[in-house]
Amino acid sequence: MLNSRFRIALGRLVRPRFHVGNNNIKLASASPLLNFRFNSSSSEGPCFPSKRNDSSVKFKFITERDRKLAQTTSLYEKLKINIKWMLTKSSRPFNSDDIGAFISWLLLSNALIIAIWTTTFASLVIYLINTVFAQEYVATKVGNFLTKNSALSVVFESAIVPDWSSGKITFNKVFVSRRPKLSHSFTKGSVREALQRTELALSEKLLVSREDFDDGNYTQYDLTIDQVEISLSFSKWFNGKGILDEVSLHGLRGVVDRTHVVWSSNDDPRNYRNTHRPGNFEISKFTMSDVLFTLYQPAGFRPILVSIFNCQLPQLRQHWLFYDFLNANSVSGTYDNSMFTIHRKFNVEKTPYSSSDSSPWKRVTRLRVDNLDVDHLNAGMEGPFGWITEGKVDMIGDVLLPDREADDTMLTEMLTEIGERLFKEAKRKTMAVPGSSPDVQGMDPDNYFIMDFSLKLHNVRAEVPLFTPEFGYINNALIRPIVAYINSKRTYIPIRCRVVKNLEDFEGSWTIYDSLLMNDLSAQVYDSFAEYVADDKEKSTRLKRVSFWSLQIVLQLILMSLGAIA
Repeated sequence: MLNSRFRIALGRLVRPRFHVGNNNIKLASASPLLNFRFNSSSSEGPCFPSKRNDSSVKFKFITERDRKLAQTTSLYEKLKINIKWMLTKSSRPFNSDDIGAFISWLLLSNALIIAIWTTTFASLVIYLINTVFAQEYVATKVGNFLTKNSALSVVFESAIVPDWSSGKITFNKVFVSRRPKLSHSFTKGSVREALQRTELALSEKLLVSREDFDDGNYTQYDLTIDQVEISLSFSKWFNGKGILDEVSLHGLRGVVDRTHVVWSSNDDPRNYRNTHRPGNFEISKFTMSDVLFTLYQPAGFRPILVSIFNCQLPQLRQHWLFYDFLNANSVSGTYDNSMFTIHRKFNVEKTPYSSSDSSPWKRVTRLRVDNLDVDHLNAGMEGPFGWITEGKVDMIGDVLLPDREADDTMLTEMLTEIGERLFKEAKRKTMAVPGSSPDVQGMDPDNYFIMDFSLKLHNVRAEVPLFTPEFGYINNALIRPIVAYINSKRTYIPIRCRVVKNLEDFEGSWTIYDSLLMNDLSAQVYDSFAEYVADDKEKSTRLKRVSFWSLQIVLQLILMSLGAIA
């Protein structure tokens, strides 16, 4: 009875195999300690196996890996066994299928890392090979790759440092130059040697008189940058948009030389627009701070100090450079000691041309320049800006971005105004059919650039131009009245107008001139002056009529009084 109960309880713990024969029941278990032998005819109870030596006990290992790990004591062999078991789950030698799968996995994982974490991958590679002896080689290769599509000469003093905390690559003490004598290169050297050219360029007399500098009809510059931080994007590079994703500049100093820029007669500024090529940079985020450089203009114009305190752009594209600056998040600085700012306007409900509390504009970017010398506007310009010889000017421009979710009535009014202004501009340049009106049904407001421009002239003086070939006979008749009006109202003259342009005019433009925005502003200012002169004439005519009517009434009263006395 005892044997039977003990056997049942033991069967719940293990899964024994029973061998029945000759009244003996043998319980076979995986453990030698559980191999009991019971005799049904004996009353002595269970017979335990005899005690064996520990060295003779054979353990059964769970896997082949455990057996091999128990047999070796080398750390390298254990690591090798674990890696092999993790990859193949067996101890057999590698075959061609295993090697092919491993190579495919390695290539695919690296390609995924390069595509998703491009900056981290490049930082790791640079960190591994950027030794003391390989710094110049690494800097040359990386710099030539980054400046592949630009005619720049770049010299750096410090090594390339991967910044793991920000996930960017940092260049310290960078010198960037574009001169015709310098070849396209990116080398490691002393910034002091590179600054010798900048110190020479900062001397105005040498800059203008030396023949060495007068050999390139383009903007030349020598700039030093304390720190440049960049992040890379494989997807952008693969799509032909350049490998740069984010760029941050800090501590820029130097000189920008435009003394060699010349234009031929009757030259079109649109000929100097950028031509789009695969690889033109399209930076997702651009920031700049602590910038100060000297700008030298053509025709012996005085040197200008330009400083930028802070600049934040949501994007900066090489093919839309000027347009992206007009749509900046925030830019602040000084131009020839005149404060300028570009910022997003929070209250878009109130614009100079808003007729109600609601507005059809989704976003308004304000450009503001205070107390600017007017000679920056009249240099080589035609129209009213070219007639003004002295004075100060305050400018405010609101760049308006239409809102597609606005009310239909507002959108219709906005499209009608866009069409009328485009028709007015076309009528100015060509002989349009009188009475015709533009078709606004198929117009898309997102394809047009709209800016409300406000101009305030202070203490200005104007002169009558000798030749005005840009104006017709009728407009020439208004030149003298406009100049007389400016000189008579010279203390303060406010001007307000709206400019509507097609976005295609900004494609490839880098300045206000090659986008023809300056010409449009000058034309709108001329129209405003013409309206002021006409209104002033009407006021003068009305005043004369009122004065004559008042004089007539007074004479009638005098005559009636004399008749009553007589």
